[in-house]
Amino acid sequence: MCAPQTAWDHCVEFHGHSCPGLAIGYRIALAAADRLGVTFSEDEEIVCVTENDACGVDAVQVLTGCTMGKGNLLYRDTGKHAFSFFNRRDKSQVRINFNKQIKKDQDWDKEQFQNYILDAPDEEILTFSEPSFELPQRARIFNSIICEQCGESASEHKIRLNDDKKLCLDCFADYSRGW
Repeated sequence: MCAPQTAWDHCVEFHGHSCPGLAIGYRIALAAADRLGVTFSEDEEIVCVTENDACGVDAVQVLTGCTMGKGNLLYRDTGKHAFSFFNRRDKSQVRINFNKQIKKDQDWDKEQFQNYILDAPDEEILTFSEPSFELPQRARIFNSIICEQCGESASEHKIRLNDDKKLCLDCFADYSRGW
């Protein structure tokens, strides 16, 4: 008889391998669930704004149910190992940042670093604060518009007008004067 999979095992299976980055997301997702008193988001009751597109995002998806497709996982590219979580039901929120300085202070290989992340107390590896922005609005469904240049459909809020033609972002030539 096989032992039941743990939450970590599910994350590794989804991501494809274990690594320190996945461990960061795993710990952040667990800390968010604990701080907000939530488990898994069936719809959009939990919202996550990730500030990176690294391995940890996969663990956050598996454990929280926040996904791009559902519209409750949003990407805000700051390059930081930080995630802001919002609970729509009770309006609680938390921003969790991983303390990357820890790795620089040690001489660990990848496996040692990963194990440290998985076992360390939250206060040692994570910083908790309030998000610097408001809870994002719920996901909307937009009409599709056919691009008059390439013929592909795009969401209406991503269409641009150029010489009275409706163009997708790929076909639209952005105009800028440098500032």
